[in-house]
Amino acid sequence: MDTAMVVDLGRQALWMTMLLSGPLLLVALVVGLIIGIFQAATSINEQTLTFIPKFVLMGLVLAVLGHWMINQLVEYTRVLFGRIPSLFS
Repeated sequence: MDTAMVVDLGRQALWMTMLLSGPLLLVALVVGLIIGIFQAATSINEQTLTFIPKFVLMGLVLAVLGHWMINQLVEYTRVLFGRIPSLFS
């Protein structure tokens, strides 16, 4: 196993992490930003106001994209397991 293969495996793992966590993080960011602007405009300083909308919308994103996320993770795992024999030769 050479350095290029290790770097490639690390790059693929980081890309898969970004691909799977991106939609959830993006929804949380947008909802938090919208509610933050609303709180600043109305002077409502309730810290718990952002939790319920974030949880609901993140749950909706998981319900919509969960199947795709699982398929991506399973395909990545298959490819990774398929590369195991070539790692040690």
